[in-house]
Amino acid sequence: MRLLTQGVAMARLSLTGSRIRQRRMLLGLRQAELARRLQVSASYLNLIEHNRRRVAPELLDRLAAELGVSRESLSEGADAGLIEALRDAAAAAGKDADSPPELDRIEELVGRFPGWAALLAVQQSRLDALERTVERLTDRMTHEPHLQASLHEVLSVAASLRSTAAILAENDAIDPEWQMRFHRNLHADSLRLAEGAQALVSYLETSQDDETAIAAPQEELESWLEARNYHIPELESGQDVRPEALIAGDSTLASPSARRLALDWLERYRRDALALPLTTMQGALDEHGPDPARLSGVPGLGDDLPRLLRRLASLTAEQLGAPELGLVICDGSGTMTFRKPLPGFRLPRFGAACPLWPLFRALSRPLEPIHARLEMAGRLPQRFDSYSYCHSRTPPSFATPRVLEAYMLLRAADPPEAGAGKGPLAQPERVGTSCRVCPRMDCPARREPSILTQGF
Repeated sequence: MRLLTQGVAMARLSLTGSRIRQRRMLLGLRQAELARRLQVSASYLNLIEHNRRRVAPELLDRLAAELGVSRESLSEGADAGLIEALRDAAAAAGKDADSPPELDRIEELVGRFPGWAALLAVQQSRLDALERTVERLTDRMTHEPHLQASLHEVLSVAASLRSTAAILAENDAIDPEWQMRFHRNLHADSLRLAEGAQALVSYLETSQDDETAIAAPQEELESWLEARNYHIPELESGQDVRPEALIAGDSTLASPSARRLALDWLERYRRDALALPLTTMQGALDEHGPDPARLSGVPGLGDDLPRLLRRLASLTAEQLGAPELGLVICDGSGTMTFRKPLPGFRLPRFGAACPLWPLFRALSRPLEPIHARLEMAGRLPQRFDSYSYCHSRTPPSFATPRVLEAYMLLRAADPPEAGAGKGPLAQPERVGTSCRVCPRMDCPARREPSILTQGF
């Protein structure tokens, strides 16, 4: 990885001189004239333009001013986005490529063959989108009870049609009255099959951004909260706003069960906002930043860790002064009862999640805060800081069982500091989404084979 980073840096700088020469010739400037303006020798400028001398930062700024362009367009090039996309494609290919791509010649490829370079970037983007689609549909096919019931219905109707048709085809002397009954059955079953197949196709073609058409009550609630960015300003102002008024007439919460869940969630949100007002949260954020480990030590904030984690997940990026945070909540069985996703950290829509998540570790260690750095497996692994905690939702009692609830707050990990190679967070824990779509084949916690048998 260190050699790859060095190679990328060299590739960025290798054609700076060529860009300077190209811009100078486009303006019709002679090399000697530009050297005179820069107060350097023409021979030195010639070495720079042929990429034989590195350009000092001060000289690069003066060159950019004389040539009428930004410094970045000379150091990075106009196709920095395309170059970055090609680097991602090279990283995604990894060790499975027959011959490793020449990272130090990416800029040369973009400069000489921009069309082919753009085609490679587009194909990589399509490949990533198709992989996400496969993961999503596989997750649905494996764990969605409604989809399994629909498939069973289609297969049952098809079997009934085949049986009825076989009876009519193999028996010539059927009573006319029975023939009419069989024909009516064929007609009714064919209508059922057509309707079921059409509904099934519509479901499978539902885009990832519009998954509310077929939804469990929990999904209806999460879709409603996502549309509001998980932030309810009406409950932040301290006004006496009833949760019922916030969901009245909203078509997203279609089922009575979803509306009941929404009322429970809004009531908890209202209590959290009263206990930790927005002004208190923003004051602590201004002083300590959006680091839950530091905020938990602030008097008044860390007294109720679950409430602090919920409040942090409910704030917008502007209020946090940083990218938004993700949140996963599960009950004592490990079933996720709430999901606020974070880009790069995929959450399974159905079924069990990765057993290596600290969320589940917290279930076995109630009242113990767990801070862990995670690396989500994939073509381009991403790192996250997780803050997990488990508590009992019911007061201690000999008469009733303890009901556990675990939290895992997620935020994108900060870039490693220079020389940082030790400490509990130096080596991240490798995790996945769920076994079914996890590319990590050597995982000791694997429950079932993955459909991703190659390409990672």
